[in-house]
Amino acid sequence: MAVGGLLLSGCTEGTGEPRSAGRTAAASAPARLWPDRSPAPQPSTDEVGAPERPSPLRGVPRVRSGDIRTVPLLTIVKAQVLAGSEVKGSPEFDQAVTEKIEHCATDRRRCPVRAPQYRDLNGDGKDELIVGIEGTNHVLALWVFMLKNGVVTRIMDAGTTPLSVEVTGGDVILREPTGTPGYDMRTVYSWDKRTQAMILRVMEFDEVARTASPKSAS
Repeated sequence: MAVGGLLLSGCTEGTGEPRSAGRTAAASAPARLWPDRSPAPQPSTDEVGAPERPSPLRGVPRVRSGDIRTVPLLTIVKAQVLAGSEVKGSPEFDQAVTEKIEHCATDRRRCPVRAPQYRDLNGDGKDELIVGIEGTNHVLALWVFMLKNGVVTRIMDAGTTPLSVEVTGGDVILREPTGTPGYDMRTVYSWDKRTQAMILRVMEFDEVARTASPKSAS
């Protein structure tokens, strides 16, 4: 009995009692302000621009192998630049950038087309082509192409001034500077089965992680 008492007292010693963390604010549903006012009407596609749709690229032969890697990068880029100028009535880029693209094959140092990136973004087990073209004022034209029945098809067209471009899973994540100190703009494009394209899914301010200085870290 004496031994049992010692073991029991040893188990309970120092365990302590639960302590309250303080009062928790009561949860409440959002309170709508001015409920008697009518909501604004949904904007038309003419005002906000139509959502991204798959756009078959003319001027590029059908890819019977089913592998977009076999298509020369500059063939796709030049075809898309031409398509953009025809649709919008003006060049996608200014004349200086367009001329650099035309001479990419012979002048790689001044070529604004970044190295091609290949990732499976729609989950079909095949890689899509991600193209980045550097324009003026640090603007980056970002295009994504896939093969639909052997046809090179654009599924994303975005302009950005990125701090970084990342891919995680099927998402393309852009980080851009903002006018608010300590925050970046984080934009996420994801594959959408309904439109068969990469659509803008998230746009938010993201707090920038501060790295500790050598003095504060010591």
